[in-house]
Amino acid sequence: MDDWHMGAGMKARGVAVVGVAAALIIGGGVLWSQRASAEAGLFPYDDPVAVAKGEVLYAENCAACHGAALEGQGNWRERDADGYLPAPPHDRSGHTWHHPDQQLFAITKYGSAALVGNGYQSRMGGFGEVLSDADILRVLAYIKSTWPGPVVERHNQINAAAAKS
Repeated sequence: MDDWHMGAGMKARGVAVVGVAAALIIGGGVLWSQRASAEAGLFPYDDPVAVAKGEVLYAENCAACHGAALEGQGNWRERDADGYLPAPPHDRSGHTWHHPDQQLFAITKYGSAALVGNGYQSRMGGFGEVLSDADILRVLAYIKSTWPGPVVERHNQINAAAAKS
């Protein structure tokens, strides 16, 4: 084989090696991105457009009970005279961030009573006929976007643990 054909063969192998390396790097990046996404959960809380839309939707659909500043109703851990729990806060002082995204989404879409069952009564009805799934995710993204960094981190850990189970 002459020098020209040997050089062309080496170049082809070099291109192939570079191509395989690039595919591995890109594939690894995609897998890392999917893993990071699974840990962060369903809510697009780092998407400014989704968060802005979610803020508007929250004001229109949620603030009447949960408060304009996500503060919830007073004594939210104690049943009222009718036996209902008041609306909890969605800020860091509440328990919203203690639950994985899938559960928060389901509560918002179907209502608390539907999830708890066994005759549980709640004033939190589902919003599945009022808001689209995407809009529910935007509302929840807005809520999550207001939490301080350590609370977001902890919530992401809760999502990661839920994804494994």
